[in-house]
Amino acid sequence: MRKVLLVLLILVAVGLVVADRLGVRIAEDKIGEQVAAQYDLRQRPDVTIHGIPFLTQAIGGDYDHIEVEIGDWTERGVTVSGVKVDMRGVDAPISEVTKGGAANVTARTATASAVVPYDVIKKEAPRGVKRIGPKGDNLEVGLQTVFLGRPFDGTAVVQVKPTARGIAVSPLSVGSDGGPQVPLALVRQQLTWIVPVASLPLGSRISEIQPTPDGLRVAATAENVHLNDLRQQPK
Repeated sequence: MRKVLLVLLILVAVGLVVADRLGVRIAEDKIGEQVAAQYDLRQRPDVTIHGIPFLTQAIGGDYDHIEVEIGDWTERGVTVSGVKVDMRGVDAPISEVTKGGAANVTARTATASAVVPYDVIKKEAPRGVKRIGPKGDNLEVGLQTVFLGRPFDGTAVVQVKPTARGIAVSPLSVGSDGGPQVPLALVRQQLTWIVPVASLPLGSRISEIQPTPDGLRVAATAENVHLNDLRQQPK
């Protein structure tokens, strides 16, 4: 009898685990479909619901951690890549999820991150900027231009800062490749530009910028957000 009960308990436990994992897969697919349909995304985002067991979270409508990988995102004609939204403390009533809505889905915090490729930054740069790459917390740009009527080949170190208009790029130093030196004050205006990416999904304003080999990794955090705020920006 004990052996029978033990086998039954094992079967029940296995069944609960299978049901839990099946449930989380269904919920992830459902959320991904909703996000793609509601916000006109080109492809369905990958959704990961963290935490075990899933079923207790689903019944209570309270999720500790949900990640949404969106991919490319376009704002004001500028496309960034690798967009991810990391949501903590998500309140998603099971009735809302099952009916395909998002009006009542909220998150205590949502951190969005993305990569702004260097070719995107270069596209917005002034003429004469030939290459862009990371240099510590700043960027180094290769220059081939004309200053004061004379050809100039050299490099400049520029800083990047988040602003309400987008990512502001401005020079810190300029050096020539064997030619005459040019005072920074003379080139400051010519080497200052804006990359018009100010916000990420969920309407959050960019607050962190870090140069990487692939581009500028930017991040933004918003509090007490609604999933409906995850809207596609005009292209």
